[in-house]
Amino acid sequence: MVVETYYSQVAEEVVSWQKQGKLLDLGTGPGYLPIEIAKRSSSIRVTGIDLTRRLIEIAKINALSAGVSERLDFEVGNAGRLRFEDCSFDMVISTGMLHMLREPVKVLKECYRVLKPGGEAWIYDPARVSSQIDKRKWRASFTPVERIYYFIYSLLSKINPLRKYSRKQAVAMIESAGFNDYRIQQYKNEIRIKLKKPVA
Repeated sequence: MVVETYYSQVAEEVVSWQKQGKLLDLGTGPGYLPIEIAKRSSSIRVTGIDLTRRLIEIAKINALSAGVSERLDFEVGNAGRLRFEDCSFDMVISTGMLHMLREPVKVLKECYRVLKPGGEAWIYDPARVSSQIDKRKWRASFTPVERIYYFIYSLLSKINPLRKYSRKQAVAMIESAGFNDYRIQQYKNEIRIKLKKPVA
């Protein structure tokens, strides 16, 4: 399954960087990334938030089925108004959410606020996770739960059409949010932004 493969790769990168601590996953959807991280590390606790209650319910079921629910928390939440205290997380990550945000700077500011000093926020925004595969075969391979997720994602994409940010636009957003230490990588269908909160 291409979606599982994508999140497995991201999880490997996260675990190789962040060995332990508390991680926040923004726009967690059905919880694929937190589950993959939990499979690879028993020293990381992940909280996943999403605006869609049904997806949070699915994420909880998926975590239970994967046998990692004791190290994962899922809840309905708004990335632009996080309920968490300042300096609560060692790392924040988001995959595929940036292009759908109405107020991306507001979300980046929240990332900065909840990060511990020295912590990093990784923003991966794949425009097309499935760009290199036969989309009909990909959709045909969906489980019932994945069909629901795809349906909801398709609706949200119609409401908030795909935005592609240039490097210049990304830098402006990042610096407006207070980050001065950052790395930006651009690929054909993806932008990867890694932000670091200063220690002092």
